[in-house]
Formats: sequence, C-alpha cells, structure tokens
Amino acid sequence: MSDLDIQNFNAADYFIDRNVRQGRGHKTAIISPGRNYTYNDLQKMVNKTANALVDLGVRIEDRIALLLLDTPEFYACYWGAIRIGAVPVPCNTMMTSEDYHYFMNDTRAKVLICSAPIVPMIYEITGDLPYLRDLVVIEEGEGAKIPFRQKYRRAPSTCKSAATTRDDVGFWLYSSGSTGSPKGTIHSQYDMVVCSENYAKGVLGMNENDITLSAARLFFAYGLGNSNAFPLAVGGTAVIYPERPTPSLMYDLLVKHRPTLFFGVPTLYAAMLDHAEKQDSKPPDPNSDHELSSVRLCISAGEALPTDLYHRWKARYGIEIVDGIGSTEMAHIFLSNRPGEVRPGSTGKPVPGYEIKLLDDDGVAVSPGEIGTLHVKGDSAAQLYWRKRDKTRSTMVGEWINTGDKFHKDEDGYYWCHGRGDDMLKVGGIWVSPIEVERCISEHPAVVECAVVGHEDKEGLIKPKAFVVLSDRSTAKDDLAEELKAYVRERLAKYKYPRWVQFVDDLPKNPNGKIVRFRLRELEENQ
Repeated sequence: MSDLDIQNFNAADYFIDRNVRQGRGHKTAIISPGRNYTYNDLQKMVNKTANALVDLGVRIEDRIALLLLDTPEFYACYWGAIRIGAVPVPCNTMMTSEDYHYFMNDTRAKVLICSAPIVPMIYEITGDLPYLRDLVVIEEGEGAKIPFRQKYRRAPSTCKSAATTRDDVGFWLYSSGSTGSPKGTIHSQYDMVVCSENYAKGVLGMNENDITLSAARLFFAYGLGNSNAFPLAVGGTAVIYPERPTPSLMYDLLVKHRPTLFFGVPTLYAAMLDHAEKQDSKPPDPNSDHELSSVRLCISAGEALPTDLYHRWKARYGIEIVDGIGSTEMAHIFLSNRPGEVRPGSTGKPVPGYEIKLLDDDGVAVSPGEIGTLHVKGDSAAQLYWRKRDKTRSTMVGEWINTGDKFHKDEDGYYWCHGRGDDMLKVGGIWVSPIEVERCISEHPAVVECAVVGHEDKEGLIKPKAFVVLSDRSTAKDDLAEELKAYVRERLAKYKYPRWVQFVDDLPKNPNGKIVRFRLRELEENQ
C-alpha cells in the first residue's frame, strides 16, 4: 500500500508505521514525564492495544470513548482504535459527571478508557449507561488495570490494519453549540493528513527536526493536531504532560525539552508574560540561552490575539506569535498569519488548500472592508454532526462550513475578526455557551433571572460576565457575587464561571420577552 493510497488507507499506518518504514524507528516520537518513546515503541504500544481491544470484543466502527489525560496511553488507545477500524472519541477531561453521562449515551460507546484521576467523576454518574460495556482504567506508571492489562500483556505486538479507506470514519470530536447539547463531529480517516499537509507543512514548515509543545490538550482539535498528528506526520517529536498548563510549568518544559514550536492560546500567553515580568521585568538578552531560545515559532489559536499582547511578547522574546483560527468542524487551523508576514490583530490569510468567503445575512458575498459571516471549504471538513440533522444542514452547506464567525477582509487579503454571529464565547480557547451558565446561575435561590455576555479583561481577552436580577435587591453585595461564582464553579466545568457579577434591577428584553444581549454589551461599552 502506498503512503497516500486513496482506496486503501488507514491513518494508523500513515502516522505510525510509515515512520518506521522510512527509518525513524529509533527516533524519539514522544517525550513524557515518565520516559521517552521511540517510533518503534509507539508502534508496539499501538499494535498491542489494538489487539487487546479486539480481544475485548471491539469491532470495526464501534465507538471507543477516551477520557484520557495527555499521556502516552492516549496515543496507544487513539491509534490502536483506528488501526482496527474502530472510532476513538476523545472527550474533554474538564467536564462534569452530567456531561460524561451525555457523551457515553450519545456516542453509544461500548468501551470507555479513562485515566485514573477522572474515574471518580464517572462513578458520580447517576443515570443509566445502557450502551457502555467495559470501563478500562489507565493508571500512571502502571498502564491499564486488570483485566485489560492482562489482555495487553498477552497481546501480539504486530497487528494488521483494518481494510479502511480515506473516507471511513476516523474519529469524533465534540463541538459545543449556542443552544442544546454538544455536537458529535464526525471526521474521516484522511482529515488529519489534510491538516498536516496544508497547515503543519504548508504554513509552519514543519519537518522531522521539530519538537512541539502544546498548551492545548489532546482532546481538543487544536491539541490533537499540535501534539499528535503534526509531529507524527513529519517524523518529529511531541512533548506531552498530564498537568494543567500553568505559566510556571510551561517555562519549565520550555527550558527542559527545548521545543522548536510552541502552541498556546492568548490567555496563556498573557499569563506567561505576567509571570515572567513579575520574576524579572527586564526582557532576556536575545543572544542568551533564555526560556524560549530554542523556539522558532509561537502559534496561537482558540480566541483572537490582542495586538498589544503580540507586541509585548515579541518585545520580550523576539519571537512572532503566528495567530490563526480553526474549528472542530475543520479539524484544525484554516486561516492564519504567515511566519515573517504577521499583521498583528488580524487572523491572516487562508491556509493553502482552503477557500474562504464572507457572506451577508442574505447569502450574498460582501465587499472588502465589509463584515460578513465566514464560510470555509476544504478537504478536512467533517462529514456531519451525529444525530443532529438540522444542525448539519444549516452548518455544512454543500462543500462549505458556516463557522458563525464575523470577519472582514482588507485590501491586502488579511482577515479581521469581529466576534460571533451567535452568543457563544471563547474563554481561554474553549467554547462556552452563555445559556448554560445562565441556567446554572438561575437555579440559585437568590436569583430571579440573569444574562451572561462576554467582557474583556485587562489583557483584552473575553471572559463571561453575569448580569443578575435578585429576588431581594438588598442582598446585592460582594459576598453574594462571590457565592454565585463559586456556585457555578461547583456545578459546571470551572472555566465557565463568570469572572464578574453585576446586579441589576432588570434585563433588557424584546417584545417577545427574550433577553437582548447586545443591549448588555452596549451597556458594557458605555461604562
């Protein structure tokens, strides 16, 4: 089989076996806290996991839910599933038991593979799980718990790839929506090859000498490319770690492992600058061996990168941040600045292999300088949303994906972001639905109703702000505001809580009684 055979294609063969065939078997593929793994090691882990899954009764097209931290076992389970034609579904490890109940039943996954620290959240699920048959727990340093561990140990270290094609389902990722439940976004086996060719090689110029370090986790489309598909596509190396990406940890990893590519989000870049400036207000000598001296490019996505943040970072480290935008539906970045051609504040130009158009509300193309809704076309586009036919039809219009993002294009072909067409917020690079946060706050006994909008913090980054109407206005004090924040943190994923709570007498509404959020945003602008 050729590496890019269209009719007979299995992504595990392309991303894993091809590197061994091309002589990189003894090259380091993964750097993790416990040990480093070569491409030979990775191939053996993938094959043994694939065989163990078959022994567990997993068959082609069965879904396997992955609730895994960023450890080597993620690669073994993800590519092991693809090897046998099963479908891995990486799930957000920062969610609640209610979310996991939904994911398990929506995917109808027969097997859940879970990192040990997350297991208590699974045990908190109160509803039925009629489709889930097996729970495999991965313990750090020990691999999988019995009995899967025994199956893994006995499993052969060779495994033939399933007879799949480039259009077979390869993996799912979940994408949040402004209303309703998260959407299972179905991707083909070949989609990450497209992203690797178009963006990793076409924009970043990645090659086998590159070492990647990503703040985005492997369960995100952004992280799945940064730390998984991209380094494996070029025969490079990925640095991974299971902990939360704090500024101090990022600096430690940068110094220890000397990556050449650093993938972050604006919120993290701002936090890292604050951390560094508190440690030493003077920028490092560009000729010295400083924290980022090994890095040839910094990359940003997930939310718009403020111009001031770009300039502060470059002034301190002398390294560009190449900002771009991607989506779960397109699997990775499709619009990006170029190294050496960054226009700060813009989102850049279309990535090779993708087409962009901006349409008004009537579906007519807008002129340069005018704001329109961004539509994108490219071969990494998802097939559909699982069990969401109407949403598939409204978002996936023929060959085009309606992103819902508002942009204008300048005369030089650079695109500039103007936020969302709906009310969704990007917080630290993760989608947050205001409606979900509003529902949670409204369950507090002191609250009559509330509305949540995006508000800029001191770095110009968007975070949730809640406008709250109380049953007793006399209780509108700072301690209640803090109580409401804690109330949300306890019930939703922690990144969703409102950073500010403002008590108001009433909320602006239209004649039908619907809250008019743009009036609240106008109030924000006038304060």
